[in-house]
Amino acid sequence: MAMRFSWLAVPVLNTLFQFFIKLGAEQMNTGSAESWLWHALSSYWILAAIVVEVVTFFIWMNVLAELDLSRAFPLSGISYVLIIATGWFIFDEKVVALQLIGSGLILAGVWLIAGANVEPKGDHGDAEEGHGETKRNHSEWDAKRDELRTGTGKDR
Repeated sequence: MAMRFSWLAVPVLNTLFQFFIKLGAEQMNTGSAESWLWHALSSYWILAAIVVEVVTFFIWMNVLAELDLSRAFPLSGISYVLIIATGWFIFDEKVVALQLIGSGLILAGVWLIAGANVEPKGDHGDAEEGHGETKRNHSEWDAKRDELRTGTGKDR
């Protein structure tokens, strides 16, 4: 399965969201809740963050339509690495060895999950080699899952 650009857009946009929120938070004046809310809603950085988050939501919905949740969600882990890089590069934040090691582990984990072979449908190993009841239960589960995915259940 080839990786699509939109899959990487999600962690990049999540990082951009955090960047805008950080800039907006630095502008904020402390005060009452009403003045804080007014400052937040009048900040161009906060408004930009909201726009980015809305765009990210729609892209994420498309990613989830293409991938299984267990394969899609680990992509969001890339955001942690991008946030550390953004903090260092733009905000001149210090990066320590444990952050670098953790970032490497996150990227390795995302790579391993993305490259993991998913068991082909119908290949349940020992379950199909003589355990008729187990095979039937798997088939029923697959049918119910497909109904949920396609919306062809009795409620439609």
